Amino acid sequence: MKFKQVMALAAAVVVTATVGPVAVAQDFPTKPINIVVPFPPGGSNDVLARVLGQKMSESFGQPVIVQNKPGAAGNIGTEIVARSEPDGYTIGIAPNQTVSVNPVLYPKLPYDVVKDLQGITMAGRVPMLLVVSPKVSARTTAELIAQLKANPGKFSYASAGAGSPQHMAAEVFKSMTGTRIVHIPYKGSAPAIVDVLSGVVDIMFCPINSALPHVRSGKLRVLGNTGPKRLEMLQDVPAIAETVPNFESDIWIGLVTRAGTPAAVVNKLNAEFVRALSLPDVKETLAAQGIFPETSSAANFNRLIETDQKRWAAVIKEANIKID
Repeated sequence: MKFKQVMALAAAVVVTATVGPVAVAQDFPTKPINIVVPFPPGGSNDVLARVLGQKMSESFGQPVIVQNKPGAAGNIGTEIVARSEPDGYTIGIAPNQTVSVNPVLYPKLPYDVVKDLQGITMAGRVPMLLVVSPKVSARTTAELIAQLKANPGKFSYASAGAGSPQHMAAEVFKSMTGTRIVHIPYKGSAPAIVDVLSGVVDIMFCPINSALPHVRSGKLRVLGNTGPKRLEMLQDVPAIAETVPNFESDIWIGLVTRAGTPAAVVNKLNAEFVRALSLPDVKETLAAQGIFPETSSAANFNRLIETDQKRWAAVIKEANIKID
């Protein structure tokens, strides 16, 4: 082959390598997109997926199919995404429970979150409220801490199960306050909150959308929220951090796809989700479910997953939390 032909071929290869990913992103998507929700229909994760799926379908002109794949504390649905093709057509709803807590609680997962998943963006936060049953006399977080310290092991708290955000928030609270509270795990938030309402269990860190109706009706007393500051919608409710400095244990939810997906496709998905989450009607719909939109770059979301895994690893080790 002559020198000029060799150089022309080399130039063609360079151009193809440079233009290829851009062309892929420009064409994407050319077929339906699947959003996998690793929990049953009806919860915050499902609502977020359906709201974003509708906006994505309108923007991209392709069907977006929401698939609920519950089971194993979210691990089944997350594995589907981790085993999908790296093309951006399978997206996973990724709350901190599945991508930051579960990898520590379940050391034998058949996938590695950091190696097998690619973050797209942070999507939102779901604050939790520290609520107590009517039989608990404490009216502030400080009063509750004093009662817990005076009666170690005599108070109980409900959660949606081992490793759930409610469980993790309570363990962080116990660790930071030096208190002992008995854990009563349930299979979901609904039965847990029923027993707090009836006084069978004393305390719960409860997602705001589940707790608020009972707080407003006077059936539960709220002492604080788990975020770093007061919520705009509940300005009279202090952040727990006002009493326990640096306490923070919100639920956050993000979006992931398979690792190895072309960066141009990830960036296009990121831009679409950031756009959708900024829309007033999306914000309004999500706020009604206690979800407050928050976005990020793909790289920053990847970093959040890794740093949160380390944070929860320390909590789980200190509290000696194990999954039976």
